[in-house]
Amino acid sequence: MFGKHNSSGQNLSLSNTISPEMEFREKLLKVDQVLNRDHTKALAFLCKDILKCDISSVESPIDLFNLLEEKDVLSEDQPYLLADLLRVIEHFQLLRELDLNSTMSTTINPITPYRKLLYELSKDIGQKELKKIKFLLRNDLQRSALELNVSTLEVFLEMERKDLLSSSNLLRLEQILKDVLPVLGKQIQQFKDSPGKIAQETGLVDLRPRSSSDASRRGKVQQQMMIPMYKALEGAEQYPMSGQQRGFCLIVNNFDFSCSKGPKNREGTEIDEESLSLVFSWLGFQVEVVQNATRDKMLSSMEELASRDHSGMDCVACVVLSHGLEGGVYGVDGGKVRLKELTELLHGVRCPSLRGKPKLFFIQACQGNKKEQAVPVPANGTVNPKVHDQTDGPSGPGVNIQTDGPSSPVDICSDAVVASELLPSTADFLTAMATTPSHVSVRLKEEGSWFIQSLCRNLEQLVPQGQDLVSILTKVNDDVSQMFKRIGGCRQMPQHSSSLRTRVVFPVPEGRFNHKVTFDDFLGEESTV
Repeated sequence: MFGKHNSSGQNLSLSNTISPEMEFREKLLKVDQVLNRDHTKALAFLCKDILKCDISSVESPIDLFNLLEEKDVLSEDQPYLLADLLRVIEHFQLLRELDLNSTMSTTINPITPYRKLLYELSKDIGQKELKKIKFLLRNDLQRSALELNVSTLEVFLEMERKDLLSSSNLLRLEQILKDVLPVLGKQIQQFKDSPGKIAQETGLVDLRPRSSSDASRRGKVQQQMMIPMYKALEGAEQYPMSGQQRGFCLIVNNFDFSCSKGPKNREGTEIDEESLSLVFSWLGFQVEVVQNATRDKMLSSMEELASRDHSGMDCVACVVLSHGLEGGVYGVDGGKVRLKELTELLHGVRCPSLRGKPKLFFIQACQGNKKEQAVPVPANGTVNPKVHDQTDGPSGPGVNIQTDGPSSPVDICSDAVVASELLPSTADFLTAMATTPSHVSVRLKEEGSWFIQSLCRNLEQLVPQGQDLVSILTKVNDDVSQMFKRIGGCRQMPQHSSSLRTRVVFPVPEGRFNHKVTFDDFLGEESTV
């Protein structure tokens, strides 16, 4: 748009500000650029009851947005539907980028609970289960709806067209899931018992309250609808651990850095690998080890892990043993891998069969070149308030100690990747780091690393006691923080971050765990290296 000019050529109306409408349309365009075909089909499915028309013609988010604007349920004044759609498909990064995180409707949401139910069910139905569902429906649906490339949501749509499925008729779906994936029957029952089912069938979906009293009434109805969800969360004390297998545990162990210019070989890491393999196998994981991985190999290994069907698994674990920098780790070729690059591969959009399941990352690597400072803590009397700077390395000759950072004059690592890269952007992630940002971590040539060995020891001791994983990691933090008592001049403080929604409690394994390394000796204050 061009502004008008007066006789002197001055611009009278051209504004540097963008109108709210244009700003909102730019957000819609951003969504269209980011979301793929699967996202688009999911959004169209969620909006089917709003549009009340055939959604097969929707090929892009822009197509959908045009239809929603025609229905007067999407505009710059009411972005609530867009925000909720992104929440349901778990695209939280886009929510943040568009500044929609705090956007909540004060009225009943137009996405019906029935649509959300079917979408949530589809996330837990893997390719193997979908194949069985199509087999059971072979006499009811057209052959084109049973082809390999037809998604779960498309099967649901075809069932609706054939009057085999509706918000008031879930019997056939229940029967099928009882044979294929009976655990999903609970979600259907919760939907049938929820007041939300009534709300969606009475048409209370208008986003625009006609009066303050109307808004208040609808707000109360919405609050009542949320009560069953809150009760369900209260009862969810821990993640289910009843799958056919506990899950896959991928261990990336980088030792040989001879081909890179900086880092030295990581002596002692084979001890960590052995301890981890034994402990996680004991916990019921299917352990797989990748040794001496380049940057590309690390990423391709994670991509392969994400491509698997985890439907019968309870969770997934990934352990990286390598040199590191703040917010990342190194491949043996010296290539940097941001932790975000690893965790994003297991996000719900990329790995549907892990949705709602814990995704556990354990990183043994430096995050910088600093050494922890010692600060006085009152215990058994007065203390000297002097703070001891611990930047001069371990004391005493003959101490076989290394740090997991690239080589430098003091054999420690440094770089400037921001620490925020460590934080997961979706639910159900836990990342446990050997050390805090900017600091080094310690590894002993003959005994392995402080962090990994403490982790293995505490898993061995506390899992049989029913302790949850976050509590176990807190105990690891305390243990490692005390390691300086056996090697003067070295201090280390692990750190974990979590977006877990409830507790991770591993079932008590059968039989006692036995390891040839004596963890008590390893952690003993009087032991020597």
